[in-house]
Amino acid sequence: MTLTMTLVRHGRTHFNARRVLQGRCDSPLTRDGRAGVRRTAQHLATTPFTAAWSSPSGRAVATAVELLRFHDDVPLRTDRGLLEYAFGDYEQKPESVLDEAIAWPELVTEVLAGRHPGLPGGEHAAEFMGRTRAVFARIAAQHDEGHVLVVGHGLALGAYLATIDASGLVPLPNASVSTVHIEPDGTARISSIGVDVAQQGHVAARPMRAPTRVASVA
Repeated sequence: MTLTMTLVRHGRTHFNARRVLQGRCDSPLTRDGRAGVRRTAQHLATTPFTAAWSSPSGRAVATAVELLRFHDDVPLRTDRGLLEYAFGDYEQKPESVLDEAIAWPELVTEVLAGRHPGLPGGEHAAEFMGRTRAVFARIAAQHDEGHVLVVGHGLALGAYLATIDASGLVPLPNASVSTVHIEPDGTARISSIGVDVAQQGHVAARPMRAPTRVASVA
């Protein structure tokens, strides 16, 4: 009765390749990004998916559609709870511009702890962590067994993984695969994190450090 979730970060986009921030904004997959997703799709071709979920962002949906080419009988559903963290006024700006305001590892640590008030025009950390926990709880509640594909974003997927095991927080390469097993009592464990089957490397995966505390939701 164990539920298995395969988490896949979206393929590399033009903004990823240019090191431009994209949270709620979007950009299409690059040619190399599409090739990486196809490699991941081949890797997962025989995985017995029983359901599939994706962030509604174009880059995530495009990735999910490609991954499901070998799973014609599995419908794709989207949930806004899987959207990436909103970077507010820093969206579509070079990562270096945000780095001048706050170092990425520091931002991630504060976001995961639920303390960061949000970048200007962006999302409060507590809201982000709350919806991230909630969406995975909803997915688990709808599928008490089987194997579910979840396609999302680097920080959002990393945040969920950190709620299971904070020491396991690592940068997630584009089109990488992470695996979580959820027992009937709700206990979750990670069996793999950020496996780079697409051979995309860490071009668009920024360094993080494990927080001393991950936000809980009442």
